Amino acid sequence: MQLPNEFVTKYKKLMGAEADEFLSALAQSSYSGFRENPLKNGQPVATIEKATGKVPYVSTGYYGQVNGKSLDHVTGWVYSQEPSAMFVGEVVNPQAGERVLDLCAAPGGKTTHLIAKMNNQGLLVANEIFPKRAKILAENLERWGAKNAVVTSESPADLEKQFPQYFDRILVDAPCSGEGMFRKEPAGIEYWSPEYPAECANRQQKILASAMKMLKPGGTLVYSTCTFAPEEDEQNISWLLNSNPALKLIPIEKAAGMDDGRPEWADGNEELKKTVRLFPHHLKGEGHFIAKLVNGEPESTEKKRKKKNKRKKQSIVKPDKEQVKLFNQFATSVFPDYQPHQLILFGDQLYDLPLEEDKIEGLNVLRPGLHLGTFKKNRFEPALAWALASLPSEANRIIELSREQWHQYVHGDVINIDADLPNGWYLLICDDHTAGFGKLVGKTIKNFYPKGLRF
Repeated sequence: MQLPNEFVTKYKKLMGAEADEFLSALAQSSYSGFRENPLKNGQPVATIEKATGKVPYVSTGYYGQVNGKSLDHVTGWVYSQEPSAMFVGEVVNPQAGERVLDLCAAPGGKTTHLIAKMNNQGLLVANEIFPKRAKILAENLERWGAKNAVVTSESPADLEKQFPQYFDRILVDAPCSGEGMFRKEPAGIEYWSPEYPAECANRQQKILASAMKMLKPGGTLVYSTCTFAPEEDEQNISWLLNSNPALKLIPIEKAAGMDDGRPEWADGNEELKKTVRLFPHHLKGEGHFIAKLVNGEPESTEKKRKKKNKRKKQSIVKPDKEQVKLFNQFATSVFPDYQPHQLILFGDQLYDLPLEEDKIEGLNVLRPGLHLGTFKKNRFEPALAWALASLPSEANRIIELSREQWHQYVHGDVINIDADLPNGWYLLICDDHTAGFGKLVGKTIKNFYPKGLRF
């Protein structure tokens, strides 16, 4: 890996005596990692057995690789994530029942961490401005088993109109110059220039300004980047503090190998030491910066009515009586205790929406909560997302698959069984992993695994 000369010169000046060790670390191999999913009903033993160690500052984190075609990965029991990036979710630390916004969420590593810490309770809005990346975000949340997550694809400026002073916690994992990921993603070096960090900082400030308008009084804002650039890190937090006098930095409890922020790289404000820097020459991970702030601004007694977003991007309707009947027939048969928040339709797709309907009106919503299924002519077909968000103990009708049968299932094949069971829908289980749905006819399980996911 060949670092730009201007980059080397910049960090030799900034890092001083540490510079050689810092630059040498960037020439070393990067670390891979994964998190296990506490929303599931057990440990992904097969993947953990191949791990090379525990990530000390994340209870669910491990060093090592994940097989993308393994049972653990396909059913959402693990998520591949760079070890340093895992610390962001620990700092946000959302609680069950809170309203949380992940403003720049794709591809979803930090988002899945947040919904797991919330134990699928409350509301998580995961936003990504670029539609293709938002689709990947939605797919990753589905595999993880997220229930109370809404995926939007909006600019922060448009999102702020819908959610004034709404969220208890907001994560801004800002798009940045990516300096901290150079050894993991060397292609990022091609985009770097001495001016690039300042350009990114300007964009980040606009995102932060929108985030502040959506943060509740007393709410928590976490800002993170994967860059070393002071322009995007300490200097942006200095700007944020100066622009919002009610904001206060919260000290972040640092694990071994983590560094304080550098006040001398900004305006000298000693409070910046409460932020954290993760350097690759001090920690087994890539470069990260994290700041945690609380909004102390008192709530205004006279709330201004925000102008509604007039753009019509989605048609939101309720299912009719016949559709509700078809849904209830399935739910009573397979998940008798399931209690939806509110059922809504996007076309012929049925979702369980975990927030007020008016909050998503006019927004580009990719996933308005948990995808329950699709209405076909005179029938309801359950969605894979509902299976992956469920535990075996929640289902009334289960069929256990062998590993060989699971391979047939993800390949899209029909599965034959010997048991005498009533016809109808079943939740399919393999080694305690919920794998999807199948419809039993006689002794044959019709395969409903999505064609686009088969392998």
